[in-house]
Amino acid sequence: MTNASVREFKMPDVGEGLTEAEILKWYVQPGDTVTDGQVVCEVETAKAAVELPIPYDGVVRSLHFPEGTTVDVGTSIIAVEVAGGAAPPQQEAPAVPAPAAEPEKPAEQPPARQPVLVGYGVATSSTRRRPRKQAPDTAAGQAASAVQSELNGHGAAPAAPVTPPAPAVPAAPAQRPLAKPPVRKLAKDLGVDLATVTPTGPDGVITREDVHAAVAAAQAPQQAAPADRPAAPAVSAPDRPAAPVSYDSARETRVPVKGVRKATAAAMVGSAFTAPHVTEFVTVDVTRTMKLVEELKQDKEFAGLRVNPLLLIAKALLVAIRRNPDINASWDEAAQEIVVKHYVNLGIAAATPRGLIVPNIKDAHAKTLPELAASLGELVSTAREGKTSPSAMQGGTVTITNVGVFGVDTGTPLLNPGESAILAVGAIKPQPWVHKGKVKPRQVTTLALSFDHRLVDGELGSKVLADVAAVLEQPKRLITWA
Repeated sequence: MTNASVREFKMPDVGEGLTEAEILKWYVQPGDTVTDGQVVCEVETAKAAVELPIPYDGVVRSLHFPEGTTVDVGTSIIAVEVAGGAAPPQQEAPAVPAPAAEPEKPAEQPPARQPVLVGYGVATSSTRRRPRKQAPDTAAGQAASAVQSELNGHGAAPAAPVTPPAPAVPAAPAQRPLAKPPVRKLAKDLGVDLATVTPTGPDGVITREDVHAAVAAAQAPQQAAPADRPAAPAVSAPDRPAAPVSYDSARETRVPVKGVRKATAAAMVGSAFTAPHVTEFVTVDVTRTMKLVEELKQDKEFAGLRVNPLLLIAKALLVAIRRNPDINASWDEAAQEIVVKHYVNLGIAAATPRGLIVPNIKDAHAKTLPELAASLGELVSTAREGKTSPSAMQGGTVTITNVGVFGVDTGTPLLNPGESAILAVGAIKPQPWVHKGKVKPRQVTTLALSFDHRLVDGELGSKVLADVAAVLEQPKRLITWA
């Protein structure tokens, strides 16, 4: 390479003010050719996992940090040798002898690259994509596929009589399989090598369904495997051991605290020892609310939307905040001021494989009930897929945490930093209740409201909690109080 120079790619701020990120996986190695816009690694911040694209063409000179290293923002993580004024040869493979080859045919122009979460926009230059693999439809094809799978995994060839392939000429590493971060996480948790998965998504992208199909395909032959051939290890669920832990073999397991869990721990410690928490409780009959939920499910205006008790609980809290606006505030320690917010960014606590996150619905106070239902559905599905962006978890003003989904009656939730109140919703269960002078089975739940006692006194906190309970007991107040 002539007139070449080395460019250092630094860890960018991928989350609006974050100071560090952990390198989860490198997709390139020294000697690999990279192109503008190609993803070179996946990193995890305190808020989300994102992929980093390289902003120029060249050949990887060195990787400065191994996988699993936490790197400060602004620190160089990879060095790339770029050509001066000309793009480097796309097929260059340093230190690998290659035989004489026929003139290369022009590559077919791939579809436009999808936008990425971080970095530098959509690459205008062409990128190499892994061709879609076709499933073998004959016995010979299946055998050849099995051999290739074993070679990719560096394992032994199967016992079936198959003609061994001819020695291959060393070549540049293959392009990584195309898949989004949540799908990569799913494959990692299930022990699936993405290189063996047949993609069905647009432009050869591997989907969640493809990963599950690969697991099912791996389990089927395992059940019918001959006795003289060891079966593949069982696939376990994410974050769960494949078999019960033997207490004789290991007495402890240490799990590094990093990423989302590290940030959550720091935030909760700061919240607990900064804001004086007070928690109040109320048990309420929500039978009418549950009936309204069933009616809304049949309403054409809510067709295709997620309608559940959380929707009406969220609306009840928004009504209570409108009637008691001082609860929607924060404490400015530096200025010694109470900052009352004239908008509500409603946070919804969500448990994910990476830990607890609290994305929020921007300007929830201005949304109609169908709009709120649509926003809740989008928030939940995005969180479950691991696609929640850092900006979606910033700027919250008040939060709801639904511990009832775990069968828990109630709790004493800790405030999110910068917020003055958080509402915990317990499990909704049939209980004996005095209704119209008689004991009857009714749908009952317990609500818990924690608030910052520096700016929310007992009267204000009690009014807010009582208003939420009143709306859930008599949902028609959504009309009269709105």
